[in-house]
Amino acid sequence: MRFQLMICAVIGLFLGFTINVQDAVIFKFTNAVCESYNQSWYVFHTCRLKALSRSKVVLNIHGTVLHPAKDISLRTRVFKRASGYKPWLFNIYFDGCLYMRRRNVPFINIVNGLLKEFTNINHTCPYVGPQIVKDFYLKPELLLLPFPTGDYMFAIQWFFDKRLQFDTNVSFIFVEDLLNKN
Repeated sequence: MRFQLMICAVIGLFLGFTINVQDAVIFKFTNAVCESYNQSWYVFHTCRLKALSRSKVVLNIHGTVLHPAKDISLRTRVFKRASGYKPWLFNIYFDGCLYMRRRNVPFINIVNGLLKEFTNINHTCPYVGPQIVKDFYLKPELLLLPFPTGDYMFAIQWFFDKRLQFDTNVSFIFVEDLLNKN
């Protein structure tokens, strides 16, 4: 009987600890920079962050594809800050139109899982007209990869017909302080 009580207590402590771990994670945006290299093909109207509270910052990007884009490729890279931003774990070049049909790039599946409820960029090619990311915020519970504590930049280069059209660079901070949680 005593052994069963100890097992229940340990399981209860473990479950209580895992539920409160989310309180010890800081996962929020720190900067957003968007740049169009071809204003006759893609125009940014808005690219900004808005702080809702100390722990919640939302990203808003509003741009317009002026001509139908049928051949879209992306280069996604993650940089970690250490005396400037240094290349980190991911440097992926993939066909965006093929990905939207087959969802065949595992790391991009994680990014898409974070982003999909906040955007209208969730259909297959061709893309034309307004492309919007509205009130996107980072949810630590949806991050499926372990990240070390640090500052990161997620950089995406967008190629239409094999020509670089625009960049979106979003910086974020990830801090997991399990020992000093509030």
